Amino acid sequence: MASSSSLGDNFNLLSPQQQDLVKTLLDNGQSHLFNNWPAPGVDDAEKKAFFDQLVLLDSSYPGGLVAYIKNAKRLLADSKAGTNPFDGFTPSVPTGETLAFGDENFIKFEEAGVREAKRAAFVLVAGGLGERLGYNGIKVALPAETTTGTCFLQHYIESILALQEASSEGESKAQIPFVIMTSDDTHGRTLELLESNSYFGMKPTQVTLLKQEKVACLDDNDARLALDPKNRYRIQTKPHGHGDVHSLLHSSGILKVWHDAGLKWVLFFQDTNGLLFKAIPSALGVSSTKQYQVNSLAVPRKAKEAIGGITRLTHSDGRSMVINVEYNQLDPLLRASGYPDGDVNSETGFSPFPGNINQLILELGPYMEELAKTGGAIQEFVNPKYKDASKTAFKSSTRLECMMQDYPKTLPPTARVGFTVMETWFAYAPVKNNAEDAAKVPKGNPYHSATSGEMAIYRANSIILKKAGFQVPDPVLQVFNGQEVEVWPRVTWKPKWGLTFSLIKSKVSGNCSISQRSTLAIKGQKVFIENLSLDGALIIESANDAEVNVGGSVQNKGWTIEPVDYKDSSEPEVLRIRGFKFNKVEQVEEKYSEPGKFQFKKA
Repeated sequence: MASSSSLGDNFNLLSPQQQDLVKTLLDNGQSHLFNNWPAPGVDDAEKKAFFDQLVLLDSSYPGGLVAYIKNAKRLLADSKAGTNPFDGFTPSVPTGETLAFGDENFIKFEEAGVREAKRAAFVLVAGGLGERLGYNGIKVALPAETTTGTCFLQHYIESILALQEASSEGESKAQIPFVIMTSDDTHGRTLELLESNSYFGMKPTQVTLLKQEKVACLDDNDARLALDPKNRYRIQTKPHGHGDVHSLLHSSGILKVWHDAGLKWVLFFQDTNGLLFKAIPSALGVSSTKQYQVNSLAVPRKAKEAIGGITRLTHSDGRSMVINVEYNQLDPLLRASGYPDGDVNSETGFSPFPGNINQLILELGPYMEELAKTGGAIQEFVNPKYKDASKTAFKSSTRLECMMQDYPKTLPPTARVGFTVMETWFAYAPVKNNAEDAAKVPKGNPYHSATSGEMAIYRANSIILKKAGFQVPDPVLQVFNGQEVEVWPRVTWKPKWGLTFSLIKSKVSGNCSISQRSTLAIKGQKVFIENLSLDGALIIESANDAEVNVGGSVQNKGWTIEPVDYKDSSEPEVLRIRGFKFNKVEQVEEKYSEPGKFQFKKA
């Protein structure tokens, strides 16, 4: 038993729970935390805060600080030894479903997914700030597009509400639960965004915020907890990663509430993909039709592209799993396993290993059983930056991390784990790179910036209208913030107007056309477009019980696109990070706020 003498008489200041924790820490090589402490009566408030922090770190990690230290010692030893986590595993292509937007198969899965949505809960991992983007706020507050200014969180909530309404037609209205995982950085601002916008139309009781705590930093290979260099009574902490969402859901008890209410699916998604909900109905349809316990959403991936590949790994001892393998690990793994060319494209022009986009659909029952076994713990990794090749000292403190998509690593081989591949143009356009970094991306690779993210929304909506029968011209190429992007007509609609392709097709008829310079914003549910010719800007807003038929020829000066320099501090951040803004020269805007049937027709 290590002595508590390094604490001296301070030991008596502690509660019995804190005394037990301190003894355990001393037994696990952490005596440095209490070295040379002054006697009781000096810094007592700081010491008390230190113990409160220790108790918090202990309670927010599955198995407590002792488990964290043991896991850290093992992972740091593996890292020092250069252990390959894939030793003994052979990769192969897993089974999954590949969808083509708009074909019969796709429509069948979309309809199945909408029916199933009333038995789903949604979980958004939103612990991040927009600093990396050159934006000071929380990422979910960023506009997904600036035609309407709808922020990501509003778009997500309106999409869930549209699914809720479509799924429970003719039955008592289901309420789809929505969980947001926040962090110290984002919690207050997320709550404020919701409250100041009346939860964007959701009932506040549908929304639950679960705050993720940070984990202790590590100073060396012995997993000694790192003290804050500026404060001897504080342990340095850093985020643990979005894998924490599983332990938070487990410990909150909310999964049991959902299960008892008859829910069957949990959908996890990330904070800045404005296209995602175009892919969700069909992907949920795949989960329910194929009875997948885990369904990873994926996009076609070019060999060696910087996106993880979904891979089946089979171990020589019989274990197997379907998991995301990072792109820089996939090529060497393939080469070591009898694929001499490594990560190469197949005859389709894409890698046979689809690209993981970090959106998961889990079946609730098996998910709860698994978390009961693991306590919500996800297999972790450590990424220390060593001072030199001896790997004995770190440049700065490190910590253990975990990722949401590593959940399947602990599943038994019998688990039904699959994937759904969607075309990138309608499923994946994340906003994660700032203007400077995006401008350095090699030509032909995705920018994943605010510029490309907004343009991708217009592209997807234009292509969908084209598939629904609209005449849509080819886009023009323009450069904003050093990024060459396709500029399509600026088409936006509310999720309740165009939740599925079948729904959109039912609202578009006759001979419709839109010019490349046009803007079309549909802000209503029952808006039917027939024989419309649009060259300019048209905004139609309608109440839920107003039915509007829109047609005729609309021509005006419209909205022009003007470049904005990302260094121009006279412009707001949300525009600077895009590199463009709209000059609203002229538009036709009609609002229908009363119930009834209306005709909008320009001769």
